[in-house]
Amino acid sequence: MSTIRLTMAQALVRYLAAQRVELGGEELPLFAGVWAIFGHGNVAGLGEALQQAGDSLPTWRAHNEQGMAHAAIAYAKAHFRRRMMAVTSSIGPGATNLVTAAALAHVNRLPLLLLPGDVFVSRAPDPVLQQLEAPQDGTLSVNDCLRPVSRYFDRIVHPAQLLTALPRALAVLTDPAQCGPATLALPQDVQTMAWDYPTDWFRPRRWRIAAPPPETDALERAARALAAARRPLIVAGGGVLYSAGGAAALRAFAERHGAPVAETQAGKSALPWDHPLQLGAIGVTGSPAANRLAEQADLVLALGTRLQDFSTGSGQLFRQARLLSVNVNALDGIKADAVALTGDAALCLEALSARLDGWRADAGWSAEARALAEDWRAETARVTGQRQPHGLPYDGEVIGAVQRHPGSERDDIVVCAAGTLPAELHKLWRAATPGGYHLEYGYSCMGYEIAGGLGVKMARPEREVIVMVGDGSYLMMNSELATSVMLDRKLIVVVLDNRGYGCINRLQQACGGAPFNNLLEDCRQGRHGAPRVDFAAHARALGAEAEHVSDIAGLEAALVRARAAERSYLIVIDTDPARTTEAGGCWWEVAVPEVSERAEVRAARQVYEDRLRRRQYE
Repeated sequence: MSTIRLTMAQALVRYLAAQRVELGGEELPLFAGVWAIFGHGNVAGLGEALQQAGDSLPTWRAHNEQGMAHAAIAYAKAHFRRRMMAVTSSIGPGATNLVTAAALAHVNRLPLLLLPGDVFVSRAPDPVLQQLEAPQDGTLSVNDCLRPVSRYFDRIVHPAQLLTALPRALAVLTDPAQCGPATLALPQDVQTMAWDYPTDWFRPRRWRIAAPPPETDALERAARALAAARRPLIVAGGGVLYSAGGAAALRAFAERHGAPVAETQAGKSALPWDHPLQLGAIGVTGSPAANRLAEQADLVLALGTRLQDFSTGSGQLFRQARLLSVNVNALDGIKADAVALTGDAALCLEALSARLDGWRADAGWSAEARALAEDWRAETARVTGQRQPHGLPYDGEVIGAVQRHPGSERDDIVVCAAGTLPAELHKLWRAATPGGYHLEYGYSCMGYEIAGGLGVKMARPEREVIVMVGDGSYLMMNSELATSVMLDRKLIVVVLDNRGYGCINRLQQACGGAPFNNLLEDCRQGRHGAPRVDFAAHARALGAEAEHVSDIAGLEAALVRARAAERSYLIVIDTDPARTTEAGGCWWEVAVPEVSERAEVRAARQVYEDRLRRRQYE
């Protein structure tokens, strides 16, 4: 057997560089590179190996470990989980900065390879800089924080362990059912140890993203359930987009059988916004069209969705309907006592349609769906078409300006994650092409937006990427704006400044609470008060072009300048923290205190208890 002597880090890098995937008939590297912030825990071992690899496995430098992991996650999401990136940090704070991003990838079922440095296996120099000493367990390091938020975790304590650990990690990363973050903790002394690796282990390997077909008996049960339905509703989740051909299969199924379609945050863009059977968003942030039919449906076909509480109205929105769940993940498929069909979304839809020849939804149901969808499109146009609102504009009016400004394209990609904007975007953004709507709403992580936008732009350099972010999220994490300038990956960033956490301020008051500690004006302050943050000046300091606009007309003009710019461009507009789109939505369970001195809280508690009783007896 032929061997080659390499350090563990060199072998790891060489193996990753050899992995391939086929996309659109073209063979490409599975890994588009490694994000790295070096420290003493990874610079000598993995850093040396990455430098030697050069363009065979590009190294990308960021400014924050969580931010670069967000960029890697967004890259994978923009590629519908078919390509990915790795991330390496030093030990200590660099590693623990990855925990939030790992949880985000875990919740959203997105591939992310984490390679944090670790303490010495030999323990000879213990305690090293940044080492956590756990008196109850000598094997613990801070990297063990990543165990519960990893789909696969391993600590490489000998160079030979790569031979089994790396293939296992990649098997998880490329498995549509188990997909999520994989962590290989790399002790800094083991990174530098040499071993004789089999040369065949480094031969190029093509990974195939599996598309599991449905099992015959389960398929027959699912077909019988659909055949008995007269008022079906399809709820399209992210699994439709992650399925090769899923969007086309969804459209064909809906048209052939007259079944209207609603969409979750992750599934939005699977069917174009202007399709006659497209009802729009469903759930707490849903359209009146989708939610009305959800309450009347006799069967809900849940396609590739986790059935999160925002999609189901805390389990109440379509509880009267029989639930048929199509999902590659068996645990997702059995939620809410559903009839489960485990398999790839496209393959399941095609197989179901073949068994339902001649079956269609009632003509009246399909006609009502088309009418409601058309009414909602008209209402969306009215809401987003306001150019001269009384007072400050609100998010819906800003969204309208972003989508209609001269030069706006159907294949623009919007990126967002947290606050008020996801609700407004879910209802109002007109997603025309698959992947044109990039919302991280599984973990709804403030600070994802700009870093995520960078990852999307790296995945889709030919498309304009528009990041929409509130002032709160911007202040939490903005450093990758500088990275976008450094890497020449232009973003358009629209900052909506409502002077605080407007979304939670409204929720606080809806639960009877007094405005407290959310908007800056309601926070404890010192002698000089809360500063008026000049976001445009800050963005310019990070290397971007930037400006502040005073109204919707100014925003539209600024967007034209941003589109023509050669580097990242940030636009700030002041917005109303109170106004939202009134149409749509449904109940969402947020517990309210049983006892309070405030009459408003007691009244909100009564409403909450009434809803709980309705859930129990309906």
